[in-house]
Amino acid sequence: MSGTLYLVATPIGNLGDFSPRAVETLSSVDFIAAEDTRVSIKLLNHFGIKKPLISYFEHNRILSGEKIIARLLSGESAALVSDAGLPAISDPGEDLVRLCSENSVPVVVIPGPCAAVSALALSGLPSQRFTFEGFLSTSRKARAEHLESLRDEERTMIIYEAPHKLCATLED
Repeated sequence: MSGTLYLVATPIGNLGDFSPRAVETLSSVDFIAAEDTRVSIKLLNHFGIKKPLISYFEHNRILSGEKIIARLLSGESAALVSDAGLPAISDPGEDLVRLCSENSVPVVVIPGPCAAVSALALSGLPSQRFTFEGFLSTSRKARAEHLESLRDEERTMIIYEAPHKLCATLED
């Protein structure tokens, strides 16, 4: 029987937002797959969690994903964490979730902070209907084309952008 992959939401700025269930889950799995092990080790140390960490991020997701799936299929359980927020949302974790689905590996979400929904709640913009566009392309041309395709969108739009790129994106 295969193990389970747990998607564990991590704090987006305040360690006090980390739930007891998240701590319990990270403490009970066999290993933790992390976007940036240097960031995750700080979180784990804060909560006294000692588990093996493996790296899983955009540039190693194929090779690392295969290794994670093999371990899950052998019966181990794993948690996937991103640097901040819920893994698999504008995150390479979506590929790992797809692999789990293709291999009938159960996936459980341990909910918590989500930057997109927090930003929507704080914005004061209409929240009944909204669209999430994630990160835009780093190519100026592709980014401009994507933004142009959204010109007539009437729903509130949520777009992720790095702070140092925000002004340039707003100019587009």
